[in-house]
Amino acid sequence: MKVRNVIEDDYYKVIDVINDWWGGREMTHLLPRLFFDHFQQSSFVVEEDNNELAAFLIGFVSQTHPDEGYIHFIGVNPELRNRGIARELYRQFFQTVRNLGCEKVKCITSPVNESSVSFHKSLGFSVSLGRDYAGLGQDRILFSKFIGS
Repeated sequence: MKVRNVIEDDYYKVIDVINDWWGGREMTHLLPRLFFDHFQQSSFVVEEDNNELAAFLIGFVSQTHPDEGYIHFIGVNPELRNRGIARELYRQFFQTVRNLGCEKVKCITSPVNESSVSFHKSLGFSVSLGRDYAGLGQDRILFSKFIGS
C-alpha cells in the first residue's frame, strides 16, 4: 500500500465508497469536494497495489488558530481495518502539520461512536464532551492532542 496526498479526482473515489464504508449511512454531505480542491497538502489517501482506495484522511491547518491542525474526516475500508492504516494516516498528518507550525491537533466525533473514542484515546488524545456543539441537543466528543512543534 502507498500513502500520498489527495488530488481533486480522489473526491470521486471517496464519494463512491463512503456510504458503504459507513454501513449504508448517508455520509457524502459531510465531505464536499472543496476539501479535495483546497486541502491537498494536509490530506491523504492510501491505495492498495492495484490502485484501489484503502483509506483516506482529510485535514487542514486552522486559519483561526494557525498552531492547530484539524482532522475533518478519516475512513478505512472495513475489510482493511485493524491493520494500522488509520494510525499511519494520523502519523503522516501529525508530521505534516507539525512541519507547518502546528502544536496541537483536534477532531470530533459523535458520542455514539465508541470505537472512535477508543481509537483516539489509544493515540493519546484528550477527550471531552461538547454539549450542543453541533446545535441544540447535538453533543459531540471533542479530541485534542499536543504534538509539539
